[in-house]
Amino acid sequence: MLKADIRKQALKDRLRLDDATYQELNKALLNQFKTLDFSKIKSIHIFLSITEKKEPDTFLLIDWLTTNHPEIKIIVPKADFETALMTHHEYIGLEDLKKNTYQILEPQNGKLHQGEIDLVIVPLLAFDLQGYRAGYGKGFYDRFLQNINAQKIGLSLYPAIEKIDDVNEHDIRLDFCITPTAIIKF
Repeated sequence: MLKADIRKQALKDRLRLDDATYQELNKALLNQFKTLDFSKIKSIHIFLSITEKKEPDTFLLIDWLTTNHPEIKIIVPKADFETALMTHHEYIGLEDLKKNTYQILEPQNGKLHQGEIDLVIVPLLAFDLQGYRAGYGKGFYDRFLQNINAQKIGLSLYPAIEKIDDVNEHDIRLDFCITPTAIIKF
């Protein structure tokens, strides 16, 4: 399947989820996430989910990390849609977040992070058995991931599709993907 078709289908599938099912899938994702080894992790970059699009609820992960691993620095992105690049900011709480013109929550006062990042939680609409993902198509994360040496973990409410047919040299492969039922290693 091509990314454009995958995007349409994945968005449709997510938006069809009723609230109870969506909540259950997110709880199961969190339970899988909790099994990761955080002993060597000092910083985690986590996208801020758009719950209206029924993206995996990363706020559950952030809340769990804040409570159980307060020593881990949480980094969140801010997108520049003119340059298609992101800046990365220390997460200081919900009260610091504000929706941009695309209805994406972004940090307003969180300190700019310029150090190492150990692990990146990557957004996606779908992923394949080879570890490639279909995102929203703007390339923000592929550009970001090219320049860092961090573990790359996708989050998906659904299992892998067989194959994304139009993967190119700019697509960055995930190391793992967490689903409600498994953590898949690539």
